[in-house]
Amino acid sequence: MRYIGSSDNDRYEYEAAADSLRDDPELDPYEINFLPAYRSGRGPRGAFVNRYGVIIGDHMYASTQSPLEQWSTETDPAIMSGDEWVHPYKDIGFLTSDNRAIFEEGREPQTGGGMFQHPDKDVGYAVDEPSS
Repeated sequence: MRYIGSSDNDRYEYEAAADSLRDDPELDPYEINFLPAYRSGRGPRGAFVNRYGVIIGDHMYASTQSPLEQWSTETDPAIMSGDEWVHPYKDIGFLTSDNRAIFEEGREPQTGGGMFQHPDKDVGYAVDEPSS
């Protein structure tokens, strides 16, 4: 949204509207139109708080509770792994054309001809060959 009004009242109304839209799961900018098969059992549609006290799904990525905001050389990156860090409906990754094709159109994920998730690097090279 863009602020257009000129008075303090206009700005207050704009900020209130922006706040209400930010928390409305029906008007979420990162949510795609999942096929019914992908809606069942996904989890909460609204924002939720994970076990670290970080709100997931509100698009306020600079949460003071987030390990990213308290990162040091002693921080174990694994602390931010797992489902509790990814919203089941509202993730910016859903907006990619590949993910939209899978979740909105029902296309099968492409495997890249034996390559794993990289267009020109075979990260599985020689993985099945016996070691000598």
